[in-house]
This record gives sequence, structure tokens and C-alpha cells, in this order.
Amino acid sequence: MSDRNAQTAPTPGHGFGTAPVFLASISTILGAILFLRFGYAVGNTGALGTWLIILVGHAVTIPTALAISEIATNRRVEGGGEYFIISRSFGTSIGGAIGIALYLSQAVSVAFYMIAFAEAFRPLMVDVLGWRFDPRIVSLPGTLLLAGLVLARGASMGVRALWVVAVILAVSIGMFFAGAPMEGFAPETAPLFERVATPAPFMIVFAIVFPAFTGMTAGVGLSGDLANPSKSIPLGVMSATVVGMVVYLLIVFKLATSAPPDALAGDQFVMARVAVWGPIIPIGLACATLSSAIGSILVAPRTLQALAADRIGPVESVNRVLARGVGEANEPRNATLLTVILALVTVAAGSVDLVARIISMFFMVTYGALCTISTLEHFAARPSYRPSFRSKWYVSLLGAVMSLFLMFQMDPLYAIVAIALMIGLYRAIRATRGSDDLAAIFQGVMTQATRRFQVRLQAGTARQRADEWRPSIIMINGRTFSRSAPLQFFGWISHRYGFGAYFHYIKGQLNRETYKESRKQLAKLVEMRQTAKSSIYVDTMVSPSMRSALAQTLQLPGVAGMENNTILFEFAHDDDDDVLAEARDGCIMASATRISSLVLRHGEHFFGQRRTVHLWLTWHDYTNASLMIMLAYILVGHPEWRKAEIRIFAAFPTDEVGKQRERLNEMITEGRLPISPKNLRVIGTDARVDFDRLVETRSADADLVIFGFTEERLQEKGPELLRRHPALKDVLFVCAEQRVVIE
Repeated sequence: MSDRNAQTAPTPGHGFGTAPVFLASISTILGAILFLRFGYAVGNTGALGTWLIILVGHAVTIPTALAISEIATNRRVEGGGEYFIISRSFGTSIGGAIGIALYLSQAVSVAFYMIAFAEAFRPLMVDVLGWRFDPRIVSLPGTLLLAGLVLARGASMGVRALWVVAVILAVSIGMFFAGAPMEGFAPETAPLFERVATPAPFMIVFAIVFPAFTGMTAGVGLSGDLANPSKSIPLGVMSATVVGMVVYLLIVFKLATSAPPDALAGDQFVMARVAVWGPIIPIGLACATLSSAIGSILVAPRTLQALAADRIGPVESVNRVLARGVGEANEPRNATLLTVILALVTVAAGSVDLVARIISMFFMVTYGALCTISTLEHFAARPSYRPSFRSKWYVSLLGAVMSLFLMFQMDPLYAIVAIALMIGLYRAIRATRGSDDLAAIFQGVMTQATRRFQVRLQAGTARQRADEWRPSIIMINGRTFSRSAPLQFFGWISHRYGFGAYFHYIKGQLNRETYKESRKQLAKLVEMRQTAKSSIYVDTMVSPSMRSALAQTLQLPGVAGMENNTILFEFAHDDDDDVLAEARDGCIMASATRISSLVLRHGEHFFGQRRTVHLWLTWHDYTNASLMIMLAYILVGHPEWRKAEIRIFAAFPTDEVGKQRERLNEMITEGRLPISPKNLRVIGTDARVDFDRLVETRSADADLVIFGFTEERLQEKGPELLRRHPALKDVLFVCAEQRVVIE
């Protein structure tokens, strides 16, 4: 599904194992929110409420981790992390839209984490030194120093730093668990429900805490530097997600049993008051935020490098510069420089509260997209999708639904802004690349859905009642492009209630040349259908003769999952006898397969104003009455016939007039047909009545006249039966082979 012209930078990488994936993810998971805001969450929602926040948050992150693990094992994962996974499954148009948003989130996250890193120095500067504290005193030089180290030493330095950070992080959390409750706080039982007197709303607390759960994909961005991404990504991401969730749950319990709600909610460094050695908590916070910043400054440039390698940007020269790597490891130095500039601008702004809300939304959009990919791939059932690790479709669907739900719960305005930006990016990239990846994805899903529906519908065909009849019509014709009336009429009766499959006949033996010609004709047919806004299915058929083509068509399965029950033939007023003979032979052949026949006789009138439809019923073909009335009802249901009026003329022997009038009135009333009683006329006839003259007198100006006929009379009268009533304009002849009940 990806763009054939898509390119990826050659990324031999560093050949890392699973550990860097785990370290990058876990150090981001156990980050600033854990140290600064978990006490606030427990104080406002209680231990049980915070546990609920953790579980709801992981209803998004765990399905996403499983989806990443699944998609990463389907094919070789190269540089670009989540962008590569999305673009190679969804296509570069969708992947590019999500990738740009993801890159911006990752780049600004560097600034977010560096400002949080600066907060770790607040107790030292305010409480110890008594200085007035501005986070930029630390965050700006810290960002420059971090950028310099990454540019000079590359990803290998960042991964070594992750080991140091992870050790300090583990020590700080361990010392927190080893600490005793605050002085004067000794609950007799675990205070799982205790919270402040006026707590903040649950969803506000959730929105504050949720960014803590978004770090589990941090290690995916190292995909191009992994020796075995299909192994390291699933193992590293899933283990970090599970370990992080367990640590969260335990820390919540420790906080609830170590400090009163007021202290938890009011002191962002409450963990330092519980730990064995208080300063270890700001140190752990500094290490956690620094590791998160390292992870972001390693991942964001690699996402940008992959975007540029796929030529997602509008300027080709800029794409070439950003895609260029340095050294054997293909370090994205140019992409790193741009990322550092964005981070410094954001840090200099001082506050990233507004940007952080957008970042959370973009991460949620990314997670929702990944879960949607996994769900769609399960339903599309493409043979090329063969992951060695498989999630469950309903787990991925849960993640996608929860992502969308939580976005609107957290902030409806920013959710709409994030989704609108994603749509705008997709449309812009699609316009420049000329590929509609969404259409390609849903085509696969619809193919599988159609197959399943057709199988189920076919299984129920035998149980279909006569009062549930609907037309499943086929038509094969070699005069498609020389006359428009038949195809137009076919579209009308297949518009809403029925299904239609039209085949353009090409005479000849099936070979390379005729097949190539059939594809050209099919393209014209599809264009004609789209222009006419018709809902019929179109195709071509190559066959030595019309008779053999008709035989094949009559045996084709219905495209709507139900057996074909009707076939339409056509001829013009001035056609020669060969065309009429073709229609006659076709009706006889269709009768052998129990398929009803319709024969349209048309001319230059082209159905006039589409205001009047006349039906003529007679005693010798009354078995066609229900089908004729049903077809008229279906026809006037089309918008172009919405103002049409149906009139029924029934010619019966004089002594049956009263009986037949009552019978038809009952059919119209009980069947809820849009036919006024004044438009039903039962006419008594005998041998002295000139039936042809009677019809012409009453229906000469009708836009369409419908007659019934039988196979026996067609064989007896021949094609002349279809030439009857030459003074009429457009005529439809109907021969019912199946029982149709109107009640």
C-alpha cells in the first residue's frame, strides 16, 4: 500500500539490541509526571481513582504496544520508527501526515522535558540559595549542552547515557519505596478512598497524568539502529509498558499510605518527604527528564530523516539535505540541527503548557492510527501481511476507540484541532503525491467485508420469501457506446431497491489483444457510470458470440451476494430483425434458468418528461402483474422519476371486471403502493374490442408503457410480439419467471 516511489535512507545503524528500546521507553514512562504529578493525582482522586486512571490510560497504550509489536514483525523495520511502521502499512500519504505531527510532537517534547529538568533545580535555588528561579536559567544551556553532545557523539552516546540514567532512576524509586510515612501520618488501614475536601474533576486529573503513559513508544524511534527490529521492538516496548504499569500501581499505593491527601495534592515534591534520602527525588527527576529529552532528541531527527527520504516535504532540495546522514551509522545530523533549533525556540518561550496539550493530542492520534492499522489489517486479510507476532483485532479496536474517546474527554477543542490538522496534512500530501492511500486501505477491507456478506446472503437466498423479492438484474449488450437509453434505464431500476450488473459484450476469442481492449472499454464504462452517478456494477465480456456470452452471463453469481433473478434486453424502434431475434432467443434462454426477462423498446423520445408510467394487464399474462407493478414502483423511487404517476389499465372479460377491480384495489391498498384508486381502470373486453387501438388511444403520450408477455406467446408470435403497438413511445415488456407477492 505504500507509494512505489517512496524511498528510505540507507540506515545500517549501530546494531543495538533490545536494551536501548527498553531503556528509552521505561525512562520516558517513569518521567516528570511520575515525580511531579502522581501525588497530585492520589490527593485528588484517591488511590483507587488513580489506579483507575492508570488502567484506563493503559487501555490505550497496551493495544498500541501490541499493534506496534505486530506491525514491526511483518517486514523489515528501517529508520523512522513509528513513521516507518505507519507509512509502510497505511501508505506514505497517511504516514506522512501522521509522521509530520509526530515529529513536531517529538521535537517540542525535547523542550518540554528540558523545562521539567530545570524544575528539579527549584528546591536547590529557592529553598537553599534563596534565588528567584527562572527555569530558562537551566533549560536553555542544558538544551545546548545536550544538543552538542548528541551532535558530537551520536546515538551511541545517547544510549550509554540511558544506562546511567536508568540506574539512578532505579535507585531513586527504590529509596522512595524504602522510606517511612510522613511524620504524624500512620493510618490503621490502607486509605484507598481518602482525598482532599474539594478534589479536581476526574478527567482534569486524567489529562494531567496521561502524558506519563505516552513514553512507551520512545524506543521505537531507534528502529534504524537496531540489529533485529522485529525482535527488539516487541520485546522492548511490551516489557517497558508492563514494568511501567506495575511501578505506577505500586507507587500509588506507597503514596496513599505515606502522606495525607492535602500534602499529596499540594506539594509536587512530596515523594522527597517520604524517601529515605529526600534529595534523591530531585536527582531522579532530573535524570528521568534528561533521559526523556535524550530519547526525544534521538528519535525526532530520525523521524524527520525518514520523512525527508520519502520526499514528504514540498521542497525537494530540503528533502535531500534532511535525508542525508553522516558516517557509517547514517547519523541524521542535519535533521538534528533543525530539531535543536525548534527545541531552543520553544524553551526560550518559557512555557509549553499550550503546546503540551497539542502534543498529547498528536500522540493520541498516532496511537489511534497504529491501533486502526492493526484492526484494518486483520479484516483486510492480505497475504502480504504475515507478522510473526499477532495481536487480536478487538484489542486493537479497543485502543483506537479509547484514543478517540479520551481525546474528546481531555479537551474537545484541541481534539478537533488535532484531527483537523491531520486531515489537512493528509489532503496536502495526497495532492502533491497523487495517491489516495485511504481508498487503497478501505478497498481491501471492503473486499473482505463484501466476500463475507455475499457468503451469508447466498446462504439465505433459499429462504427468501416471495414478498421480500427485489431485482438482481444483469444485462449484456454490445451496443453500449452507441445508445444511452438502455444503460440509463438500467441505472434507474438498480438505483435503490435493486442491484444491477452491466456487461459490455466484445465479440472475439479471448486473447492478449482482446483482453487489453476489454480493459480500455471497462475504463470508459466506469467513467460513464461515475458521470451518470449510477450505482450499477460494470464489466466487460469477451466471447465468440452473443449466445455464448449470454450463457455465461446467466450463470454468473450476483455481485450483491444474491442470485441474479432478472435480465434486461433492449432494442430500438428502427433496429432490424436480427436484434429482435437476439432479444427473443435471450428471453427463451433466460426462462430455462428461471430468470425473469425484461425487454426495453426505446427510441428518440428518451422517456419524455418522466411523468407518466402506464401498466397494461391482461387475462392471458396476469402472472406478470406483481412484477410489473413492483418494477413501476421501483422506477418512480428514482429521483429523476419522483414526479411520475403510475396508472394501471387492466383488460379482462366483461364478466370479470368487478372481481378483478376488487383484487387490484386490495393489492394496491394492502401493498402500500403509491397508486391512486382513480388511476386504476379495469376495462371489460370481448372479441369485438380492438385491443391495439384501445392501448394506443390511452397510452400514446405515456413516457413509459409496461406490458407483460409469456415465453409461450413469444415463441408463438416471434419478434413481432415485441413490435406491437408501434404508436407508443418507450415500452418495457416483462416476463416473470419467479413468484413475486405484493402484500
